[in-house]
Amino acid sequence: MRLLGLDPGLQHTGWGIIEAEGNSLRHLGNGSISSDSSLDLAGRLVQLYDGIEKVIGDWQPDEAAVEETFVNKNPVSTLKLGQARGISLLVPALHNVPVTEYAPNKIKKSVVGAGHAGKEQIHAMVNMLLPGCKIQNEHSADALAVAICHAHYAGTKKSLKRATQMAGGKP
Repeated sequence: MRLLGLDPGLQHTGWGIIEAEGNSLRHLGNGSISSDSSLDLAGRLVQLYDGIEKVIGDWQPDEAAVEETFVNKNPVSTLKLGQARGISLLVPALHNVPVTEYAPNKIKKSVVGAGHAGKEQIHAMVNMLLPGCKIQNEHSADALAVAICHAHYAGTKKSLKRATQMAGGKP
């Protein structure tokens, strides 16, 4: 299963693509989409939209996962981040790619084992879980962590669904 992880941000939206087969994970690609801060908000959102469109067109993911908004002290920043997140949710959905959202602490716990892990710990574990991966920047590292988290939870969800079906329960 090919998974797209997205770490939304108005200035930089990180993306990471992994392949998950059973417990095996393989890095396929990562990067970030940047918006031009000299543009108005609408123009910047179009840049994010176009960038995510290209990633989906290039990689054809089966599923996507997006990090939930972390509430900032600055409400204007939070609102802008929410709009960037909206683009991160919208583009995969327009391509009929199922999208799941994960809280930052759930991502950290899934990848590192601790919900309050630092960025350095997350990036080190991403490198360990995806050997040979050349991480482009901190945004793409975070996006790969989102994809890894989704691989863990999506696999569990599918196993439970199969077990329920075999036991004669509803899917």
